Amino acid sequence: MTTTSTPPESTPSRAREDGRAVRKRVPRSTLGAWEPAPDRADPVATLTAQAVGRVPELLPLRYRRMLASPFAFYRGAAAIMAGDLAPRPRTGLQVQLAGDAHLANFGGFAAADRTLIFDLNDFDETLPGPFEWDVQRLAASFEVAGQNNGLSASQRAMVVGQVAATYRQAVREFAGWPRLSVWYARVGADDILDRWAGDLPASRVQAFHRAIDKGRRRTSAKALSRYCEHAPDGRLRVISRPPDVVPLRDLFGLSADEVRRAANDVVETYRESLADDRRALLSTFEPVDAARKVVGVGSVGMRCFIAVFVDAEDHDDGLVLQLKEATASVLEAATEPSRYGHHGQRVVEGQRLMQASSDLLLGWTTVRGIDGVEREFYVRQMWDWKTSPDIDGMDHQGLGVYAAMCGWTLARAHCRTGDRRVLAGYLGSGRSFDRAMQEFAASYADQNQRDYDALRRAVADGRVEAADPEDR
Repeated sequence: MTTTSTPPESTPSRAREDGRAVRKRVPRSTLGAWEPAPDRADPVATLTAQAVGRVPELLPLRYRRMLASPFAFYRGAAAIMAGDLAPRPRTGLQVQLAGDAHLANFGGFAAADRTLIFDLNDFDETLPGPFEWDVQRLAASFEVAGQNNGLSASQRAMVVGQVAATYRQAVREFAGWPRLSVWYARVGADDILDRWAGDLPASRVQAFHRAIDKGRRRTSAKALSRYCEHAPDGRLRVISRPPDVVPLRDLFGLSADEVRRAANDVVETYRESLADDRRALLSTFEPVDAARKVVGVGSVGMRCFIAVFVDAEDHDDGLVLQLKEATASVLEAATEPSRYGHHGQRVVEGQRLMQASSDLLLGWTTVRGIDGVEREFYVRQMWDWKTSPDIDGMDHQGLGVYAAMCGWTLARAHCRTGDRRVLAGYLGSGRSFDRAMQEFAASYADQNQRDYDALRRAVADGRVEAADPEDR
């Protein structure tokens, strides 16, 4: 069975030779070729198959969000792409994959030392696998986003080339670093400006600073003020804003005391996944309310809840945790089952392997629903200086800088678990890999458009139900 442990390494020169030898079996140009398999699964059928086990009344909202644009569709189509990549030639250069490494799954958040860092931030599909799957997913996302933003073909090629070139160059740089240095490497807000923002106009730099300032204000205290109000008894409770936020008192008809007891039961199993110091911190808070929350695009229909806590000694101070359902990775059908028996743990362990610094309260739990079914969840803080890029507002310069940021970050994540020297040998110093990613991204973006059109037809024909546009 595939494991996520860091592999032993041979000598640097031998490792690079091993990487170059892989080119004979899987030329880098092979990674750029895209043709749908003759027996390719129907994309709409792939999406509707994911409905099994999801919340039925939320599925129309999922399809409506995916129909917002071809890029929104791409965000929700990880299962389709996993099926497309599965039969293709593989390098066999294994790393811990994010599994859904599109450009919207990167962003800023607080490290444990209260530094704002940039990193991958979604690991629902994480699993070990060939490195190229993450890079192809990332490269194609920039092509699709570039089309969405009106970039020319040459501008899109430049942006995608930046993803691949920065990834390749970063891997080659990390290949010369001591292992511990690779694990310590990270990108903070100041590093972004120093490394990549030199060519941006002043207006873009100012916008970056505004985004950073906004992110630092996204704390649990801010989440409490946005999502909660004081009930007549003076206790905090979640404000109902259906369909996005529905308190458990409305969803299941529970009393406030029943909600608190249910939250306490969940906390007892969740705390077992935390280190002792985190358990001590969590013990200073007490749960007061919980709600179902709709998040993302492809995740809509998966169960996600927010749990509101207050400091036992100061009820004006609080904490908001997010519990998101974890099921089998879309990559499992193409690789091997997770080594972990709990999919919440799979997500958490993959995140810890890939991120430079993970959420202080990252953990997992099992929840028995009202229907008696036990489901697996991972848990994290809802807001902890979280920042998200304004992708729709990026021109070719902004996307180019962001492409470099994502390429470097993905390379660092892969080099933590894969053999970075073998990988560097395979990628090489020339642009063969870069051109392959440009070719793949352009071809796969066309495929994504066809799949998007197929979903539109399915909705128009009544085969798939989508919510009204105003319900998005």
